[in-house]
Amino acid sequence: MGIAAAAILSVASAAELDKATKEDIARHRIMAQAHENAAKCLEAGKSDAVCEKQLQLECKGVAIGKFCGMKHEH
Repeated sequence: MGIAAAAILSVASAAELDKATKEDIARHRIMAQAHENAAKCLEAGKSDAVCEKQLQLECKGVAIGKFCGMKHEH
């Protein structure tokens, strides 16, 4: 299958998604961006506490829990 055909199939599949699935996709993208911003915050030399607070603000109303739907070891 060529790239163009794959793109057409992808668009057709996206059009068939129900509202709940589209909303779930949007939430995942918001959470992913919030986590990317947290990583950049840490790279900038800011403290974990500052970056975690930023993460919590960006995820408020989108994710469950204070870790934006994700937790890992420190």
